[in-house]
Amino acid sequence: MQYLNKKVTLLEDWLISSTNQELADVLRRIIVAAKGISSKIRRAAIDHLCTSTTITNYHGEEVKTLDLLSNDLFITNLKKSKYIAAMISEEDFAVIKTDNAEGKYIITFDPLDGSSNIDANVNIGSIFGIYQKDSDEINESSYLRPGKDMIGAGYVLYGSSTMLVLTLGGSVEGFCLDDQIGEFILTHPNMKIREERKIYSVNEGSWDSWDPKLQGLISDIKSQSYSQRYIGSMVADVHRTLLYGGLFMYPASSKAPNGKLRYLYEVAPMSYIVERAGGKSSVGSFSALEHHPKEIHERTPVFLGSSKNMELVDKYMST
Repeated sequence: MQYLNKKVTLLEDWLISSTNQELADVLRRIIVAAKGISSKIRRAAIDHLCTSTTITNYHGEEVKTLDLLSNDLFITNLKKSKYIAAMISEEDFAVIKTDNAEGKYIITFDPLDGSSNIDANVNIGSIFGIYQKDSDEINESSYLRPGKDMIGAGYVLYGSSTMLVLTLGGSVEGFCLDDQIGEFILTHPNMKIREERKIYSVNEGSWDSWDPKLQGLISDIKSQSYSQRYIGSMVADVHRTLLYGGLFMYPASSKAPNGKLRYLYEVAPMSYIVERAGGKSSVGSFSALEHHPKEIHERTPVFLGSSKNMELVDKYMST
C-alpha cells in the first residue's frame, strides 16, 4: 500500500512505544475482536446478520444476531490474554471471571452499541474501559468503581471507515483501519474537543417526560440557536461531538428515572475519553467520572461535551 511517501504510524508501533507489554497484549485482543466485528458488519446484509434472535436480554432489549457474534468475539479474544482477570459485558448478566492467576486487568465492554440501528445502515460501535485490579481477589470492590479509576478506555466506530479512538490516561489518539493491509493507522493524533460549539444531541421526543430543569436547559440552548444533531447511536453521536464540539445528552426521564445508558461500559469510558480530550462530563450534579456504581449494569444519566457548553448544563442540572 502506498502512502505517497508520507510517514505513517501503525497502531502496533504505537502500542510498543506507548505502553507496557501486558497492557499492549490486552489491547491487541480488543483490536482483533474489533477487526472481526468490522468484517461481520460489512457483510451483515449479505450474510443475513441484520436479523433479530428470539432472545430478549435482561435489559428487556431485543438481541440481534450481530450482538451475539460481537459479544463472542470479544470474550473469545480477551480470554486469550493471561493478563485479564475478569470481564463485564453488556450482554452477560454476571461478571465473567477468567481464572488467570497473573491477570491484573478488568475489562468492561459493550460489544455492539447501537445495534438496533444496524438494519438502517447507521453507524454503530464498540465501547470498552480498562481497570487495573486493586487486590488479589475479584469481588465487587474490584469492579464497582468510578470511571476515574480506569487506566484506559476506547471505542470503535464502524462507519464509512472503521475507527478506533483510544486513551491510556494521557492524550486521545484516533486510528483508522486500512482494510487493504488489515492494520490500524494513526490518523487523528492528540484529539482535542473544541472549547465551545453550538451543537446539541438529545432525543427531544422525550420532552414530556423530562423534569422542568432539563426542559429549561434545552429551552435555553434552543434560544441560543444551537443546531440539533442526533443519530441515536451513542458511539456515533459522541464521536461527532468529540470531533466538532458541542453537547451530547442522554438524561433521566419519568420513563427512565436513571437514564438508559449503563455506567461501567458506556457512560464511564466515553466520559473518560471526552475528559482526556479536554471536555467535561456529568451525571447531572457532578462529574460522571466521580460516580460510584452499586451494580454492574447500573444506569445513569449522562451529559458530556465541550467545556464551555457544559457550564450551561451545570447551571441548570446541578442546582
